[in-house]
Amino acid sequence: MEIPELRVGLGFRLGLAEELLGSKTSAASFLEIAPENYLGVGGRRRRLLDEAAERWPVVCHGLCGDLAGRAPLDRDLLGELKVFLESLGARWYSDHLCLTHLGGAEMHELLPLPFDEETVRQVATRVREVREVLELPMAVENVSAYGRMTKGTMTEPEFVAAVVAEADCDLLLDVNNVYVNAVNFGFDPREYIRTMPLDRVVEIHMAGHTEEEDGLLLDTHARPIVGDVYELFRFTLEELDDRPPVLLERDGNIPPLAELEEEMENLLSIMDEVDAS
Repeated sequence: MEIPELRVGLGFRLGLAEELLGSKTSAASFLEIAPENYLGVGGRRRRLLDEAAERWPVVCHGLCGDLAGRAPLDRDLLGELKVFLESLGARWYSDHLCLTHLGGAEMHELLPLPFDEETVRQVATRVREVREVLELPMAVENVSAYGRMTKGTMTEPEFVAAVVAEADCDLLLDVNNVYVNAVNFGFDPREYIRTMPLDRVVEIHMAGHTEEEDGLLLDTHARPIVGDVYELFRFTLEELDDRPPVLLERDGNIPPLAELEEEMENLLSIMDEVDAS
């Protein structure tokens, strides 16, 4: 069987599952799965997931890997995750460059890291250990943040590049997160992207965000992609030598599938235009 090229994908959500599986065609050439939503789960949820994995190639994106954590890794949980990823034929596994646990408790937040050499070593060690267990390529994602840790000695792009080099892993570049942080912290998103390790980008995330009354942007994945983020996406593609697959994320206010198909078509159009230029 010919393996399809991964171009534009969709985050697999239960609110979309039956409509997506019932569609004859889709702009999506792959799906991204959050394992935390399916580990140890059977019934309808697992049935829908298995049907989706039979139709589309799958990549997996973790939500609470706690890559900067200091508690020992849960080897039993990682073993379950490995079996789960194998069952879906996952191409790679990714997680966020952040803390998700404090004092042993799951915070259900992606907490920012100090950008320093000690944290680089901590994260890189954790990434290598997780990858060794999973036996899959692994990528780390730049996150949106609403505060900065003090006493950092590096810029965020320097920190990301150092982690990727030390861990010898790939980068999941979230363009919306770059835009959100650029507005909230007042930096140039294009210069940020130029200084990221673009040669290690294995996947791009695109999503919408929400603007608060005070102008703060929140990475909610609950709105359509805005024009400025599309333009930053175009710029990012122009800076890349290779063409990684692009994922559309939608986690809240999930619209009819037709609206998400239109967003995926917009992304494909930009990709085609950049490739043709």
